[in-house]
Amino acid sequence: MVFKRLLGSLGVGGPTVDTVLVPGAARPGGTLSGQVHLKGGDADFDIEHITLELVARIEAEHEDGESEGVIAFERFTVGGGFRLAAGEPHSVPFTVTLPWETPITELYGQGLGIVLGVRTELAVAGAKDKGDLDQLSVTPLPVQEAILEALGQLGFGFKSADLELGRIGGTGQQLPFYQELELTPAPKYAQQVNEIEVTFLATPGGMEVVLEADKRGGLFSSGHDALTRFTVGHHDVRDWNTEVDGWIRQLVEHRASYGSHAAYGHGDPHASGHGGHYGRDDHHHDSHHRSGPGVGTVVAAGAAGLAVGVVGGMVAAEVVDEVGDFFEGDEEEEG
Repeated sequence: MVFKRLLGSLGVGGPTVDTVLVPGAARPGGTLSGQVHLKGGDADFDIEHITLELVARIEAEHEDGESEGVIAFERFTVGGGFRLAAGEPHSVPFTVTLPWETPITELYGQGLGIVLGVRTELAVAGAKDKGDLDQLSVTPLPVQEAILEALGQLGFGFKSADLELGRIGGTGQQLPFYQELELTPAPKYAQQVNEIEVTFLATPGGMEVVLEADKRGGLFSSGHDALTRFTVGHHDVRDWNTEVDGWIRQLVEHRASYGSHAAYGHGDPHASGHGGHYGRDDHHHDSHHRSGPGVGTVVAAGAAGLAVGVVGGMVAAEVVDEVGDFFEGDEEEEG
């Protein structure tokens, strides 16, 4: 067990902390458990609070281009209010509930290039320091998995995934960012769109599925990306291939209407289940300029489906390196 010494505001000789998460991937809306292991420093310290912070690497798009940063999207106080004697070991077990909109980082064990972490903050004698950062793995909910599998069966391929700062208008989005899963089109839609983007916005009662079709040159070149929203329950039993194909057809048809007369973001933003059309609250951007932790990751979806295609494919080395660099770089900054 390697403890991270809290330097900086706490000074040399302060306590050390190491947070250990229960092995395995969590799920959106599910629990995350583990233990925070402390070891006393050179003197006695009053531990005011131990806080876990969920962080994500996100993209922000603006007039000058793109930028990347780290955002904290949830905090949990899991302990505190005790005195830690010099050299004393002390462990604090915890179980917290993840937000329902927590992004997914893997599909059937294959990383998607999304970077999430759990940062431990220790407050001692009025000073705070973030002494430990652990990678967080999140696997899809069953209904998310079913929809992605259906897209694979229909011939869509996984291209990349990223986290975008901003909000999608007309939805119940809670977090200040959303996840986009970018897919290459199935052959029968290849002449109409360059890619399809999928966003899941889960809640305790169900999930909104936001689909976006990019704009393509020619007839629709002056139009914006078209978005549609559909709602599903966590335990819905449907013919997902037929259902999802219907969604895609409706999305493509709606996108075509933008080329002639529709205004971006118009339509009923509260439509449920069958084609609510609306825009994003952040500024519009061309999907060809979107890049994220998964840039360069192309995992072909074979006949067995998108999920199997991801598992059987190969994640680009730069994605793995970027995930590792995020955590290693943070530790170097702390040191």
